[in-house]
Amino acid sequence: MSGQIDTQSLISSLGDVVGQAHLLTDKEKKQPYCKGFRFGSGEALAVVRPATLVEIWRVLTLCVEADVAVIMQAANTGLTGGSTPDGKDYDRPLVIISTMRIDDIQLIDEGKQIVGLAGSTLFGLEEKLAPYGREPHSVIGSSCIGASIVGGICNNSGGALVKRGPAYTEMSLFAQIDESGKLSLVNNLGIKLGDTPEEILTNLQQQNYAADDVAFPELRASDNEYDERVRDVNSDTPSRFNNDGRRLHEASGCAGKLAVFAVRLDTFPIPDKKQVFYVGSNDAAMFTQIRRDILSTFKNLPDSGEYLHRDCYDVSKKYGKDMFIVISKLGAKFIPKLFAFKRKFDAFTDKLGFLPNKMSDRTMQYLSYLFPGHLPARMEVYRDKYQHHWILEMSNDGVDEARAYLDNFFKTHEGSYFECTEEEADKAILHRFVAGGAIGRYHIMNSKNVGAMMTIDVALRRNDPDWFEELPAEIDEQVDTKLYYGHLFCHVMHQNYVLKKGADAKVLKNKILQTFDARNAEYPAEHNVGHEYFAKDALKSFYRKLDPTNSFNPGIGKTTKLKNWAEHSDSCCGGHD
Repeated sequence: MSGQIDTQSLISSLGDVVGQAHLLTDKEKKQPYCKGFRFGSGEALAVVRPATLVEIWRVLTLCVEADVAVIMQAANTGLTGGSTPDGKDYDRPLVIISTMRIDDIQLIDEGKQIVGLAGSTLFGLEEKLAPYGREPHSVIGSSCIGASIVGGICNNSGGALVKRGPAYTEMSLFAQIDESGKLSLVNNLGIKLGDTPEEILTNLQQQNYAADDVAFPELRASDNEYDERVRDVNSDTPSRFNNDGRRLHEASGCAGKLAVFAVRLDTFPIPDKKQVFYVGSNDAAMFTQIRRDILSTFKNLPDSGEYLHRDCYDVSKKYGKDMFIVISKLGAKFIPKLFAFKRKFDAFTDKLGFLPNKMSDRTMQYLSYLFPGHLPARMEVYRDKYQHHWILEMSNDGVDEARAYLDNFFKTHEGSYFECTEEEADKAILHRFVAGGAIGRYHIMNSKNVGAMMTIDVALRRNDPDWFEELPAEIDEQVDTKLYYGHLFCHVMHQNYVLKKGADAKVLKNKILQTFDARNAEYPAEHNVGHEYFAKDALKSFYRKLDPTNSFNPGIGKTTKLKNWAEHSDSCCGGHD
């Protein structure tokens, strides 16, 4: 770490901008911002919580002048540690800018598009759009834990919805540092907001612009080609993945290598009619055929198609029960508050020293045993009958199309389906979406008897018939439990492995990734590289072009953390793994 930086002077100046109450330098207070939602942690000189876009700009100006690195952080709900520091091998101090106080959402063209400011959330957007009969790119899953709109764009987050593809826009407002170290503001929102940075940012936040100031340029505000892409079931490439150069553009996919103030996005009409079909089979080939038939022959694409293996069903039922109940009874709006409380509770119990780690999860798990069964009877029948479960959601004319197809298909093929009532549909979808957290809880509660846990999201080739994984024997024998779920139409699978005691997680993960390489699959598919995966060449080049001095979120994608992209050596910063 450089000794030339007057950190105390910088801290004092940051406090002048955001106010002392929103400048965090105490280790305990910084901890929720320095530790990832599920992965990664490190140290930061300070955490600042600006209240306005102009305050973000002033903080960035101070950080650039002081030659410190910056991590822009929104909801910190990422699964690969991409919005927190990672370890200690940085050559400069780090300042984290938390944007969550700036959560405004502005509507354009009666809600057909929106502008989401730096800390706006998917849940807030869902609420904002509901009176207009429209909905955002993602409507459940990440929205349940308070994920941010800008974070989704920066990470090309995938989402469960078949028609919409990864989160994407070519219209954004961001700050960038050039080769000479100069900070500049780039307004590509398509809205006339003024000339100087502070004028632009103030006018945007105060919505001080008229309808005539809003242009509609030939720029995408969503991946409006994805429906054609996902239908191409004979292609030997995946439908969506984070390293895809087609969808790396300025803020989209930048992973924090730009300081993004706002994004402009399309919204989507809420269907007049929806129907969820619950499909079961013991033969993975049946789902392969259904997937290909629906994508290649249906006039109407599905809204979603969420897969859950029986083992994952069981883990989600037992270890996701409390989260299921909280969301169904209190609503998704309560979840960010619950996670904030969990962090504080764990920090307190960790300080006591004599309690096991993750005490909040352990407590909630034991409390969940007091509640009765929460899943519909027909789902439970299918759990006993079938190992493969598929929650297929259709809308409008697609409902009748799917019903006729499934009726005919299961006359001559193994498996069956039922049409969910509204209550069954809500519970089936929610059961699937608590699975990710439930797997983490399963590992916590069984940590004495098992080894490490690995999670991989992989995008399979669109023409790959073998979507259900069969590991080589030498790998499989080191795995205690395999838990699979995913977005089957998009061929994006979330594969979770709880290893046996003594298994080398790093070696085993590399071997599993090699099996994906041999199949021309891509990873990560939708959670981005964070600090868990290596950025491939296309992504690494994109990062370097956006941030030539390596001042924003250094080290992302296991790249160098040093200024100007210098390479680490054994003697610098304690070395680099």
